[in-house]
Amino acid sequence: MKEIKAFIRQHRIADVLQALRQSGLCELATPGASCHNITVSQVQRPLASTDPTQQHYSMELAEAVVTEYKLELACADDAADALVDAIAKAAHTGQTEAGWIFVNDIQRAVEVR
Repeated sequence: MKEIKAFIRQHRIADVLQALRQSGLCELATPGASCHNITVSQVQRPLASTDPTQQHYSMELAEAVVTEYKLELACADDAADALVDAIAKAAHTGQTEAGWIFVNDIQRAVEVR
């Protein structure tokens, strides 16, 4: 199994989730789907953005930040490349430092019932 973690600009997250659904690999209602445990969390990344309208000042961090979303999911090894491609295409903004996608091996996964 693989874990995919992606950091995506806030105005692209809806398109990314739609692309995952349309990939056919992340249908949560389908038993045996290749994609599991999709989570999305809002995060702040310290970054001098090329687009100042996307940047704001965080009182908690005492510096300028860009609000992004962190998408995490687990998937079958053979689905990882297709899912990364779908995420990258849907998250594309044309800007530098517009996000990152990381893929890690999962050593063990235990379903809690």
